[in-house]
Amino acid sequence: MTTLPVRMARRSAAHPWRGIVGWFVFVVLCLGVGMAAGSDPATTEDFRIGEAGRGEEIAAEGGLQQRPVEHVLITARPGTGKPDLAAADAAAADVAARMRALPEVLAVADPVRSADGTAVRVTVTLEGPELEGKKRVDALIGETTAAQKAHPGLRVEETGSPSISKGVDKLRGDDLARTEMIALPVTLLTLLLVFRSLAMALVPLLLALSSIAAAVGLSMVASHAFPDAGVGTNVILLIGLAVGVDYTLFYLKREREERARGDGRLSSRAVVEIAAATSGRAVVLSGLAVAVSSATLYLADDVIFSSIATGAVVVTLVAVVSSLTVLPALLAVLGARAERRAERRVARGLAPKKRKPARTGPGRLTAAVLRPVARRPVATLTVTVVGLLALAAPVLGLKLTDMGRETHSRAIVAMQVYDRLNAAFPELKSMHQVVVRAGADRAPEVAAALRDLASGLEDDPRLSGAARLTTSPDRRISMLQIQVPHHVSSDQARTSLEDIRTTHVPDTVGRVRGAETAVTGDVARYTDYPAHQERKLPLIIGALLLVTFAMTVHAFRSVVLGLVGVVLNLLSAAASLGVLVLVFQHTWAEGLVDFTSTGSIGSRVPLFLFVILFGLSMDYQVFVISRIREAALRGVPTREAVVDGIGSSAGVVTSAAVVMVTVFASFAALHLIEMKQIGFSLVVAVLLDAFVIRMLVLPSLMLLLGEANWWPSRGVGRARRTRRAEEQTARPLTSVG
Repeated sequence: MTTLPVRMARRSAAHPWRGIVGWFVFVVLCLGVGMAAGSDPATTEDFRIGEAGRGEEIAAEGGLQQRPVEHVLITARPGTGKPDLAAADAAAADVAARMRALPEVLAVADPVRSADGTAVRVTVTLEGPELEGKKRVDALIGETTAAQKAHPGLRVEETGSPSISKGVDKLRGDDLARTEMIALPVTLLTLLLVFRSLAMALVPLLLALSSIAAAVGLSMVASHAFPDAGVGTNVILLIGLAVGVDYTLFYLKREREERARGDGRLSSRAVVEIAAATSGRAVVLSGLAVAVSSATLYLADDVIFSSIATGAVVVTLVAVVSSLTVLPALLAVLGARAERRAERRVARGLAPKKRKPARTGPGRLTAAVLRPVARRPVATLTVTVVGLLALAAPVLGLKLTDMGRETHSRAIVAMQVYDRLNAAFPELKSMHQVVVRAGADRAPEVAAALRDLASGLEDDPRLSGAARLTTSPDRRISMLQIQVPHHVSSDQARTSLEDIRTTHVPDTVGRVRGAETAVTGDVARYTDYPAHQERKLPLIIGALLLVTFAMTVHAFRSVVLGLVGVVLNLLSAAASLGVLVLVFQHTWAEGLVDFTSTGSIGSRVPLFLFVILFGLSMDYQVFVISRIREAALRGVPTREAVVDGIGSSAGVVTSAAVVMVTVFASFAALHLIEMKQIGFSLVVAVLLDAFVIRMLVLPSLMLLLGEANWWPSRGVGRARRTRRAEEQTARPLTSVG
């Protein structure tokens, strides 16, 4: 009763209002400091990866980097056939004049007619870095709308990276707002069913939301060390609501259990201290496990995963702090209020309300599940492991791609225009850029070599249009741009990139002495990123396994349980990823889950799934095994301790799983395919972990291991010997009585 969670709980329970006010002051300060510091968003430079990133760096050195580009497409009204080209040219001239007058515009290209005469386009380059185009695109969209009104006989519309990015952000924001409207009421309903008290149900939700608010403020400060890639707030909402409610739920359930067991003999402060000594310790261990597991994402050496790691670590640690400080204070206030209500009832001469007897054993459903597990652990373990391995089998066919622009939802208006633009001008779908850095005196030699490269690609059916050669003002940087009439994820685009890198570049500019070459562009970006993730995946999984093992061994003083935790987490993650592949790499579930299959999995999804699942699995593992170890340290035989521990924790684990599934399922309903895949995979992972791993695999495995579960710790053995000695000492006294 002297551990840190107990000391903090004792202090908070002794001065509850000080703890409550202090917490909300902390939340306000976090938000205030965060807003004052502001968020430091990731820049274009932060996203550079692999050879494509090196090529972008070389191009930027010569002022040849990619710029934010918009295309204004002019076509006939739907159902009217081909446009009047003279009218279309006049509209294009009007659009060009309007765009040139805008301060946000860097350059406007001459209008271009499509080969089939169905469209005219005006290409507009915006000022500023590529990533900031969406901040300036509103003015361009306004002029396009005005041009449409001025030419009602035609269809004048706009698309491009900035307008698509703006549409994606708006769609994501609308989706998240809708998920919050669904997730919060469902979570509250779940908590009402668990506690049957509105006050107790509101406590986890309010603490989770306040933790999220504090974490958002702190993440703004942290972004100055780890730039925000635009996903930090999403992660804080996703993880914060799940762990915030879960940690409070674990604590509250134990507090109510101890209160019922005490049958009024224990004060509110005493009950809070007992809950802190048991579930409070488990919450701290779980939170640290989630935070450390999430921190392994920094090893990915990628700004997106660094942003994810920062959000997950910050919100998890804040949720742990809330469970150690304000939660005991709230429980002390609610407990004292209940005690005063009981005293007033007695003072009025009324009989005290009968307390429900403490239920420490499993419920009927849990008992029905555990009964065959306890009787036939070998059969249970064999069947469940074989089933999980079968679910994991599709992982062998896993295909990772970075989700290209073409995978975005057509609910975004700019994406509908994007499809029409690509139909009229297929050469705009993607491109290769061969970048060369050499001395200025070698510029003629480099240019000749690049022309030879372009000449060798003229008859390649995977490419189209005339290649464009540009040179920096200082003549040190040269770039050859080659158009690709295929989307970045297509086989034609990828194989053409491979041929250029492995054959054409070495045979031409690669022979220029002292020249540094790199192939970048749309296709290279979307090829190099998944390759980078695949290289980092073994390192991060290795770190995760080490962290899981070390945390479990530290928590339970058992090497065996450390190995069990590693194996079970791997099994759960592999099965979840297998189900994801089975669903999303094929078309059979498109209507069921509302998506269009790309035949692949987003390159970020497996890494995110493994890291977050390993962390969240520790929630259940620490909580369940803590209950088992508590019983074992009281001298209860391991077999009985396993069954009782699983049974007594099943209710809270199930409730926590329902909350997590609610949160993650709301993300599975998003329009963005990668977010949908992440939400779906986490739903599957939580369901498997809570109902298969913790209810079937873990108990059957621990029953088979028996006393070996606790090796090399001797604490359980000493407790058992002490209990036997006490029973032997008490037996003669009982017979004499």
